[in-house]
Amino acid sequence: MNDPLNNSYYQASANAWVPRPVFTSCEKYDVAVIGGGFTGLSAALACAEKGLKVALLEARSIGYGASGRNGGQLIPGLRWSMRELDEEFGRERSQAIFDLAYGAVDRVKQRIDRHSIQCDLKSGHLEAAYKPAHFDAMRRDAEYLEKQFGWKSETVQPKDLEKHIRGGGYHGGIYDPQGGHFHPLNYALGLASAAQQAGVSIFENSFVRPGDVDAGAVIVATDSWLHEINERLGRYTIPIMNYNIATQPLANWEAFLPSDAAVADSRFVLNYYRLSADKRLIFGGGEKYVQTPPADISAFVRRHIADVFPSLADTAIDYAWGGAVGVTMNRLPHMGREGKLFFAHGFSGHGALVTTLAGELLAEAVAGTMGRFDVFARLPHRPFPGGKLLARPLATLGLLYYALRDRL
Repeated sequence: MNDPLNNSYYQASANAWVPRPVFTSCEKYDVAVIGGGFTGLSAALACAEKGLKVALLEARSIGYGASGRNGGQLIPGLRWSMRELDEEFGRERSQAIFDLAYGAVDRVKQRIDRHSIQCDLKSGHLEAAYKPAHFDAMRRDAEYLEKQFGWKSETVQPKDLEKHIRGGGYHGGIYDPQGGHFHPLNYALGLASAAQQAGVSIFENSFVRPGDVDAGAVIVATDSWLHEINERLGRYTIPIMNYNIATQPLANWEAFLPSDAAVADSRFVLNYYRLSADKRLIFGGGEKYVQTPPADISAFVRRHIADVFPSLADTAIDYAWGGAVGVTMNRLPHMGREGKLFFAHGFSGHGALVTTLAGELLAEAVAGTMGRFDVFARLPHRPFPGGKLLARPLATLGLLYYALRDRL
């Protein structure tokens, strides 16, 4: 079935991949992984590396969901600052969270190196301050992060922003050389190839529920679509629709993003953008809290481009696409275990790095080592209020409130 939301630059520039068969197996597996995105692929690969017999089952194609559609931004950490985590959970727990969440940067880079994944990896990420008060808070958080946890970044004063971005009218920023960007679909396909080589049986176009596969343990890694597998667990997230475009290649790209860093601003409904390997501007702007897409995705995103880079307002857009981001109530990942079922979802827009880590933690838990998994599994979570009918409307009202604050 053709997906009108998947006219993506990533699909057009994807590395070679031989489609896998539909699941019809009666074999018994040690582990069945449901979901062929970063989390599921990482979990399947890590399980196979532990000597387990693994099947990975994807309802559509590898990287079909958010893993193959996101902005490709590699942002270290979680949606909470380390100061907030320290204040909420105390130093012992926050240190354990830091070690894992920020260590995810190295986990992704090691996977890319070990498996020779060609995914256009680039270093450098800038968080740009939309308001002066945002810059003040960002500086305090960056200073705290370095002093208390040893993570170094660069404070960029407003007058120095042009070495990274020439547009947007921002009020300073924090540049993290350990962050960066990549081609997310090619990373997913690289993980899938590595998993196959490690012995994982991959099945595509295979929608299953946990009871459909004879397996000793089941890992559910479907993020925004968990409600289709387990309705109760699915109520811990809501899907927020995000939309991206890719322009034609820019001959004068250095006039906009001269350091080739990825950029995300500090608004609640943020703009985020970067350059592709062939120097297209890949830009995500705006959110929609209903799943009905804009009639014209290019036009929807173009107005946000014009706000940041007015001279690109009429630049040709070659690709436009969209997808859902699974967001939890507190915007921290939701991980856990129920009997032989293990799950991880709700990465809340910070998943490009942490999902690889989550997959490896799921594999550790399946193998009986719960310590690192429990660092995340013990984070407090609540389902969205309102039940099946009212959860999304109530959440939408709250999100619209915060979106309004961007304009004040």
